[in-house]
Amino acid sequence: MGSSGGSELLLPLSERLRLPIEQVNFAMCQLFGLFTAFLFRNYLHPSKTNHIIRHVVATLLGLHFAFFCFGSYTVYFLGEVILLYCVMVTVHMKRIHKYSFLIAMAYLTMCQIIRVYWFDGKERSADFSGPLMVITQKVTKLAFELRDGLTRDESELSTSQKRLAVRRIPSLLEYLSYNLNFMGILAGPLNSYNDYISFIEGRNFEVGMNHPAIGKKSNKCPPNEPSSLGAVGYKILICTVCVFMHLYLLDVFPISYNTDSTFIATASIPVRLLYLYISSLACRPKYYFAWTIADAVNNAAGFGFTGYDSRGKPCWDLFSNLNIVKVEFATSMKMFIDNWNIQTALWLKEVCYDRCPFNPTLSTFLLSAIWHGVYPGYYFTFITGTIMTLAARAVRNNLRPYFLGSSTYKMFYDVMTWATTQVVVSYTVVPFVLPFLSSSFEFYRTWYFGLHIIAMVLILVLPKKPRSTSREPQKFQVTKQSMILHHCNGQQNRRALVDSNQNHPMRID
Repeated sequence: MGSSGGSELLLPLSERLRLPIEQVNFAMCQLFGLFTAFLFRNYLHPSKTNHIIRHVVATLLGLHFAFFCFGSYTVYFLGEVILLYCVMVTVHMKRIHKYSFLIAMAYLTMCQIIRVYWFDGKERSADFSGPLMVITQKVTKLAFELRDGLTRDESELSTSQKRLAVRRIPSLLEYLSYNLNFMGILAGPLNSYNDYISFIEGRNFEVGMNHPAIGKKSNKCPPNEPSSLGAVGYKILICTVCVFMHLYLLDVFPISYNTDSTFIATASIPVRLLYLYISSLACRPKYYFAWTIADAVNNAAGFGFTGYDSRGKPCWDLFSNLNIVKVEFATSMKMFIDNWNIQTALWLKEVCYDRCPFNPTLSTFLLSAIWHGVYPGYYFTFITGTIMTLAARAVRNNLRPYFLGSSTYKMFYDVMTWATTQVVVSYTVVPFVLPFLSSSFEFYRTWYFGLHIIAMVLILVLPKKPRSTSREPQKFQVTKQSMILHHCNGQQNRRALVDSNQNHPMRID
C-alpha cells in the first residue's frame, strides 16, 4: 500500500496507460472479479457447497477487493455495515426503518463531508464514497423490507412490498455477505436481499418461467442451468467500446473547456452547443463501463437471471442499471432519466416515494440530492433537472399532438426533440461533473442562465393540460422494470412489471 490508500502494485501499468492508479485498480479488480465469479459459480455451486461457505468466500473476496482499491478507507464500509447491523438487532422492528434510514444517511453524509472538505478530494484512492452510497441503499432497503415482513399486515402492503418483504432477521454473516460481497462491493448494482439469498442458496433459477422452447410452465430449476456466457460476452464488448471512447473523447473534449474564456469569446453559439454535447457525451462512457462490468460480474457468478425471452434465450437483466441506446437516443428528459441509474430510481421509489405521507415528489428529489453528496454542483444539477423536466412535460403536452397526424411530422418531431433533449441534458449535468460552486456558477453564467429562463417561461406560459384518469398513465407509462426485463416472459418478470407500474414517481435522480 502506498500514499494513494489503494494498492500501488499496478502503478507501472497506470503510468504506461497514462491513467490514474485508482482507475486502473478499479478496472483490473473488476476484470479479476469477472474471472473469480466464473470460478465461484462452477466450484462453489450451491449443489455441492454449503451456503455458509458461499457467504464466507463472497464476503472475504469482497473485503479483499475493497482493500486493494481503497486501502484503509475500507474501514468506512465495515463501519457502516456493523453499525447498521447493531441498529437492526437492537431497535424494535416497528421503528427499524426510521432509525436505519436516519443513521445510514447521516453516516453517509458525514463520510462525504470528510472526503470533500477534510481530505479535500485528494485521498488519491478510488472514490470511497461510491461503495458507501450503494451500501446505504442496501441497508435502508433491507430495513424497510424487514419492517414490512415482520410488523405489517399483508393487507397493508402493496404487491411490490409483499414480494420484497423479508420474513426473518438476517444473521451477521448473511448481512455482511449481502452488503460486502465481491460481486457488488465496488460498483453495485443494488439488489434485493431476497434475491441475493436465493442466489446464494441456489434458488434463483426457480422463477416459474414459461419457457417457449418447451411450451410448458415449470416451477423447478431446469436440468441444465442457463448459461450466462452470452450475456457476459455482450456486456464485456460494451465495456471495451466504452473504455476506448473514454480514453479518446475525454482527452480531446474536456468538459472544463466549456468555461474557457477564449473559447467562449471566439466560438459561435452553434459551435459551443455542439462542443457542450460532445464533451458531455465523453463523460458518460465511464459510468457505462462501471455499471456494465458490475452487471457482468454478477451474471458470471450466476446472479441476475430473469427468465427466457420469446426465442427461448435466457435474460440476465435483473438489476441492469441503464439502457444505453435509450439514453443516447432519448427524445425527452423523462426517457433519458428513466434509463439512467435505474436501480437508484427503484430504491428512491421504494424507500421514499411510495411511503412519504407529504409531497413525495419533492421528498424524493431531496433524498436523491442528499444521497449523491455534498458538492454544490450536485444541487445545481438536480434543481436544473427538475425545472427542465417540468418544462419538457409542458411542451410535450401542448405541442406533440400536432405532430402525430403523419409519419413525416412525427419523424421531424422526434429528431427535434432528440436534439433538444441532448442539449438540455448536457446543460443540466455539467455542474455534476464540475461540482464546485465557482465552476458550476461560472458555467451557467457563460450562458446567462439562458435555458433556465426559457424553461421557466415555458412552464408559466404554456397552459396546463388536464391530467388523465388514474388508469391511463399506468397503461402507457414506460417503467423501469419494463425496460430492464423487456421480452422476458417469466412469472417473476411479470410481477416486477406490475409492481413498477404502481405509483411510479417522476424520477429526479
